[in-house]
Amino acid sequence: MSRSVPLHRLVPLAVTTALLVTGTSVCAAPAVSAAPAAPAPSAVPAPSGAPVPPAAPLSSAADRSAALAAADRQGPDIARSLGLTGQERLVAKDVVRDADGTRHLRYERTYAGLPVLGGALVAHQGADGTLKGADRASTAPLAGLGTTPALDAASAQTSALDSRPDARIGRAPRLVVWAADGAPRLAWETVLAGTAADGGPSKPHVITDAADGTVLRTFEGVRTGTGHGVHVGQVTVGTTPSGPGYELRDGARGGGRTTDLGNRGSGNGSVFTRPTEDGWGDGTPANRESAAVDAHFGVGATWDYYQDTFGRAGIRGDGIGALSRVHYGSGYVNAFWDDACFCMTFGDGDGDTHPLTSIDVAGHEMTHGVTAVTADLVYSGESGALNEATSDILGSMVEFHADLPADVPDYLIGEKLDLFGDGRPLRRMDRPSADGESPDSWYRGIGRLDVHNSSGVANHFFYLLAEGSGAKDINGVHYDSPTRGGITVTGIGRDRAAAVWYRALTVHMTSTTDYAGARAATLQAAAELYGATGEAYDAVATAWAAVNVGAALPAAPAVTHPGDQVTAVGTPAELLVTAPAVAGAPTFSAEGLPAGLAIDAGTGRIAGTPTEPGSTTVTVTATSASGTAASTRFTWAVTDGTGPCPTARLLGNGDFESGTAAPWAATSGVLDADPNQAAHGGAWKAWLNGYGSSRTDTLTQTVTVPAGCRATLGYWLHVDSAEDTDKVIFDRLTVTANGTQLATHSNLDRADGYTRRTVDLSAHAGQTVTLTFKGTEDFSIRTSFVLDDLAVEIGA
Repeated sequence: MSRSVPLHRLVPLAVTTALLVTGTSVCAAPAVSAAPAAPAPSAVPAPSGAPVPPAAPLSSAADRSAALAAADRQGPDIARSLGLTGQERLVAKDVVRDADGTRHLRYERTYAGLPVLGGALVAHQGADGTLKGADRASTAPLAGLGTTPALDAASAQTSALDSRPDARIGRAPRLVVWAADGAPRLAWETVLAGTAADGGPSKPHVITDAADGTVLRTFEGVRTGTGHGVHVGQVTVGTTPSGPGYELRDGARGGGRTTDLGNRGSGNGSVFTRPTEDGWGDGTPANRESAAVDAHFGVGATWDYYQDTFGRAGIRGDGIGALSRVHYGSGYVNAFWDDACFCMTFGDGDGDTHPLTSIDVAGHEMTHGVTAVTADLVYSGESGALNEATSDILGSMVEFHADLPADVPDYLIGEKLDLFGDGRPLRRMDRPSADGESPDSWYRGIGRLDVHNSSGVANHFFYLLAEGSGAKDINGVHYDSPTRGGITVTGIGRDRAAAVWYRALTVHMTSTTDYAGARAATLQAAAELYGATGEAYDAVATAWAAVNVGAALPAAPAVTHPGDQVTAVGTPAELLVTAPAVAGAPTFSAEGLPAGLAIDAGTGRIAGTPTEPGSTTVTVTATSASGTAASTRFTWAVTDGTGPCPTARLLGNGDFESGTAAPWAATSGVLDADPNQAAHGGAWKAWLNGYGSSRTDTLTQTVTVPAGCRATLGYWLHVDSAEDTDKVIFDRLTVTANGTQLATHSNLDRADGYTRRTVDLSAHAGQTVTLTFKGTEDFSIRTSFVLDDLAVEIGA
């Protein structure tokens, strides 16, 4: 049985991004693509002694073209290394090259010649060409996926039009593989054309299941965001001689030009010209050149910020300037970036007297273009929030970099526009909730908000990372940023914070990155730029914890319980004990190890061949560089093949209290300490699903059940569901051992508290077993499967 979803419940995914939500909010970016970027943190101050490997920007269009061609040639080898099928091909979209020779190759993926939407990945290579790892938008396998649709293109087109009766066909349906959420499936992508609620253009992309015609996702293709300007004041702008006069065409910045649309809603418009190089505009909206000066200067300032800070030449990194169009439509209260024309467009606001051409708007909208050609964050759900936040974050950095007297830099978005008529900005990065709609902190299901509101979490994170918590005044604006649980955050400065965000965006994020993934990406970026120990890395973790994404790093090592161990005499044994630490790699020691085993003090690896039977209690201690220490205790039984099976609890980290998943493998976001969903014991638990949208979460660990032993898998489960049916299963949790189903639970099992569940594993005695908990949630109405205090207990 399936459910239809009302149109208002479908979350749009933008390909054209606008400044405002519906007249009052700054808007976002594209949907599924990628391209170049080369961070050059040589311009970013680093903490004393911290490693900052500056990027080596691709020096020309020819250099970039050669790098992309080389990446294309390596595509087949990388595909094989990642275990992709022979029907999958990697198509190079971007190359980032670090000064030490490390390369980050961004690919889009095809399957049997079909585009895989949500299938992008970034492969990381060492200087010697060795594949070091990959960040993937989806790890779901495509093997065996059919390519013959049950639904024809005409039916898909009809379904798409039914979802937007006011629109017309902009591009006929094309067959694709949809892998952005849930299990990959064959689908049709239809692009419509119409008018948005704010009067601007709308290009919705409708993804239709090629099996049954279900609309899987809808995302928007339009992202909405010396002369004398209305907002920038008296400034110098780049012009180019043309005939007897000059054009607003910036030869120093890739030939970017600014045109007058003449209040039309389409076309490229006419380039602004005048007989002299100076005197553009008079600072009033009545003079059509004034808004053009704002836009032209803002575009140039954005170019300068990316060039001066990261060595990036233009939006695509190819040295080509963008088209800017002003005087769009009549009374249009918005601005937007459109990849189709590689251009940004500005409306004139209410009464055509309040042009939306402030510098942070220009930086915001053009950054949507940067996102489109790098991580290409899907403009829906949490990835859409990150897309929108990226434009706010780096658009604000453009404002700080320009440092105009007429627009003093701040952490306020659109403050010069006065769209509310009372001087309020559109958004505040220090306190997103000030707008009455945006949350200050993350919560499960936040992806159902409009991306202009859910972006507040990342905006808040960036402000805290840059400036820290507590009351302060910056450039005449008072800030007092709240934090979750009163966590104190010490800022690292906006330049370092921006360097972390930009590298995470261009090197580690993919189209499907969510908030948990953004935390991981920024921690990795901080480690690469400033080292995995020290203030910058710690501040990233603390700032995310302050907005309820993960936890701050512990002051002392948190040693992960590895589970009890059972091995045989004379059989080589190996166990890795981990200890996430704040200040440097810890030193490990162990007491009570069976004879023949020893621990590596630097890595926590216990190895050797046990020589005597018996059972001991092992204590492993990890001591940080500062002298703080923590321990974990477990039993280690050594058997000789005679006597009863020892009593033991085999699963490691069954209570998740180390704050990290290991030795579990888990989907991003599953390990959780959010107090809004209580753990069975302690603070941490595994929280699968609960988003109210199509999603699959997994939690796995491999254990060996000794021969001749009785074995029982036990776990505490809380099913929390908003489904109001007592008969129909919409969301389910399956428990498997090596693929064999052991138990299943669903939304019908919802209850107020935890219930103890057990499964007999005795049939797997003598085997190495991979236990998998897989939660599958459909496209609407949340169901959470919350697990805690898991164990595999063995005995005679």
